[in-house]
Amino acid sequence: NLSEKRQADVLSPAILPSHVPFLLIGGGTASFAAARSIRARDPGAKVLIVSDELDPPYMRPPLSKELWFSDDPDVTETLRFKQWNGKERSIFFQPPSFYVAPEELISTENGGVSVLTGKKVVHLDVRENKVRLDDGTHISYEKCLIATGGTPRNLPAIERASEEVKKRTTLFRRVSDFRALERLSSSLGSITIIGGGFLGSELACALGRRAQRSNLEVIQMFPESGNMGKVLPEYLSHWTTEKVKREGVNVISDAVVKAVGYKNGKLQISLKDGRQVETDHIVAAVGLEPNTELAKSAGLELDGDFGGYRVNAELQARNNVWVAGDAACFYDIKLGRRRVEHHDHAVVSGRLVGENMTGAAKPYWHQSMFWSDLGPEVGYEAIGIVDSALPTVGVFAKATEKDTPKRAAEESGTGIRSESDFQGIIQPVSDSSTVTPPLPAPAQQGDSYGKGLVFYLRDNVVVGIVLWNIFNRMPIARKIIKDGEQHADLNEVAKLFNIHEE
Repeated sequence: NLSEKRQADVLSPAILPSHVPFLLIGGGTASFAAARSIRARDPGAKVLIVSDELDPPYMRPPLSKELWFSDDPDVTETLRFKQWNGKERSIFFQPPSFYVAPEELISTENGGVSVLTGKKVVHLDVRENKVRLDDGTHISYEKCLIATGGTPRNLPAIERASEEVKKRTTLFRRVSDFRALERLSSSLGSITIIGGGFLGSELACALGRRAQRSNLEVIQMFPESGNMGKVLPEYLSHWTTEKVKREGVNVISDAVVKAVGYKNGKLQISLKDGRQVETDHIVAAVGLEPNTELAKSAGLELDGDFGGYRVNAELQARNNVWVAGDAACFYDIKLGRRRVEHHDHAVVSGRLVGENMTGAAKPYWHQSMFWSDLGPEVGYEAIGIVDSALPTVGVFAKATEKDTPKRAAEESGTGIRSESDFQGIIQPVSDSSTVTPPLPAPAQQGDSYGKGLVFYLRDNVVVGIVLWNIFNRMPIARKIIKDGEQHADLNEVAKLFNIHEE
């Protein structure tokens, strides 16, 4: 029978392993972080990532942030960006040469990480410890991670609309979406972004900046009264909207989309209050639906409140099955049950799962952070539960010239701002920058929200903090949340961040 087998090998040289020690479902940041973490603790580990994308793992934030500010006309090909500190890097965590070919994974002496691209796991059998791919292949595993991420939500009004409307709508998530939108932004007259959250506001600023050099009209609309209205307290949300308008964006607030049609070569957006908006293309940035199709075949529990797979504090769903990233609804031992959709959470949760898949049995307690920059002048970092429905206390100070994301990154010598990234996920950048003396403070824009802190309270305990144009102070914020104490005077707490220094 050996000759038949040899013949089969010749006919299909790329024989996939039928069994792998570590199987990671999904090819995003959480999977890559887990793979690095597994290999750090078990240097001979053999890890297979199955991804339905065609690219190896990459970071998503630059798709709505730094890539848009590149001067390189070939940026859609190179996918390289300048970090705020001026140093350049690729969005890919590692070059293709880092990965072992899937068919060589098992025979490679020191193990490694393989990525099987363009394949989807459609069935998971947790009793038999095996999966089935969309092409019928079966692979068994010893330990399995589900890091399937999410799919961008669409607006019901667009789902009900004609094909003409749908083909002029982008749901922004992947490299291919960035490439398509980048191309459209230089050929169309008008683009409308629907959504006022992180992604919508970042894309609006990025396209607005581009529109200042061309005839592109950029419109952003959302149902809230200001940008980031679900996160920031109202006064700060309205101030942010003024900032976004100054980036060249026509912002339409309190906008609830009732219907979208296509007439005379233009999309017609009808709002509930009767307003009409004409545009050439829509970008819907209205949130993410966690990908949980495997729950049914695997018999895994989904969370009715937050969505996603319910896991314990160690991010485990069942014996030998863990979940990380956007699709995990986990128990945070400080803040209760949560589901988080941010890059740094994918890094933190992926790394923790990698440790736990190799026997660490550690609970989730290291709070992930997230950041959003609206151009190089305004940026914020946040940690914990930041929800504008909670009571908040804001403490603000006058900003100086050095209180911008650009200057902060120059001084810290770090690029993409996710502290966790510097612990082995992304090679740290050596710090060769010098600290420049502060220049005179810029004129305050209306009210003095130049820099400051917003504390979010639950039962008088700080559960979330936004650092507004204050950078490299995240460990202080993390400690305040970890301590979980009631504070009589948050002005005193704010002093820990040195916000009044000139």
